[in-house]
Amino acid sequence: LKIIWGSLPKALRPPLWEPLLYMDAFCFVVCNLLAFVFQMVEKGTSLLKKLEMNVSEAEKRTGKNSVNMQETYTVYLIETRSAHTDLNTPVPDMLWRRYSEFELLRTYLLVTYPFIIIPPLPEKRAEFVWHKLSADNLDPDFVERRRVGLENFLLRVASHPLLSNDKIFFLFLTDEKGWRDAVLETGFQDKVDSRLKSLSASFRVKNPDKRFTALKQYSDELNTAISQLLRIRARVADRLYGVYKVHGNYGRVFSEWSAIEKEMGDGLQSAGHHMDTYAASIDDILEEEEHYADQLKEYLFYTEAVRSVCRKHELIQYELEMAAQDLTYKKQQREELATGTVRVFSLKGMTSKLFGQESQEQREQKLMALEQDIKEGEELLKEKNQECHEFVQSAWKDIERFKEQKDRDLREALISYAIMQISMCKKGIQVWSNAKECFSKM
Repeated sequence: LKIIWGSLPKALRPPLWEPLLYMDAFCFVVCNLLAFVFQMVEKGTSLLKKLEMNVSEAEKRTGKNSVNMQETYTVYLIETRSAHTDLNTPVPDMLWRRYSEFELLRTYLLVTYPFIIIPPLPEKRAEFVWHKLSADNLDPDFVERRRVGLENFLLRVASHPLLSNDKIFFLFLTDEKGWRDAVLETGFQDKVDSRLKSLSASFRVKNPDKRFTALKQYSDELNTAISQLLRIRARVADRLYGVYKVHGNYGRVFSEWSAIEKEMGDGLQSAGHHMDTYAASIDDILEEEEHYADQLKEYLFYTEAVRSVCRKHELIQYELEMAAQDLTYKKQQREELATGTVRVFSLKGMTSKLFGQESQEQREQKLMALEQDIKEGEELLKEKNQECHEFVQSAWKDIERFKEQKDRDLREALISYAIMQISMCKKGIQVWSNAKECFSKM
């Protein structure tokens, strides 16, 4: 009580010898203050602190689509469980979602949070594949990689300080039947800016923000770099697969040769087995490589999410410039009307010369209308300035968060890939060392 008393402004401090008289009031203030603090902490807590989630399996189903035609599709099982036993809202253990529902969720997030770099979904069709991988979106290996990607998407959203607290996202995880109606009721589809509108704004902005321009350029260059890396990796995988499988011919030849040798037969046969093992190992190696390729693909798709934020800023900047330009024009009209002079050639000036000047009453009426328009224009300009300022502030905060995440994830992925390559080379050395031992014993 003494600590609380000392922390109050002097004007609000009761006499120290009267603390018991103010006990109820102090307790009320302190309890409300603590409740407010806990509420703020709770709002900043990501959903991962409350729920554990994973996409545990995929299942192929057949049914009729929106045009009443039979189709085959894949659904994914989302499992959620409380991270704490005292969670207030009961949630079901599991529910099924189609890929299109994940797309709807992400579109909703893009529209609702235009200043956030929304995590991307895994590819809908396989890209940067090498010859042994199927490009069929129903292929079991592809479906499994997509399952991992969808789980990663959910974890990205659930760990985001703002997205994780979105009500629609929580319903996506917990309400299988009512979620679609809830997301459509938000009206987010009415707020979607057309690509053409955003594209035209980028060419017409007069004073683009240099930070967003640089970010957009970096995003394009990162997209190019990762694309080239994935293409090179696919070509290397093709050749590596061939090289390893050709080693199986060593095994066949050594085995056939061992049949005609007496003293050398056992050594040749053993060496052949080592070659067969070496040739078969490439399947597991390249399967593991796909995991690292998918990590790179995630950031390839992230570049489009970054560009989306930049396009939205360009659109807001364009609307701000248009509001300022319109206000300037109206003020010029007011000055011309008040002084009776026309600064530049205009249809109004030509009309005045041909048909004479307007009456005083008409001029006053127009002045009153212009004053109202200018007042509304000033309010609009103020709103657009505020909107642009808040967007830049929020967007740049999320961009800094994304940069840290990107640097950490790509560094870890590249290091892990290098370690895997070293391990692969060591296994090759071990195979040939074993073969050497077999040859030495002949």
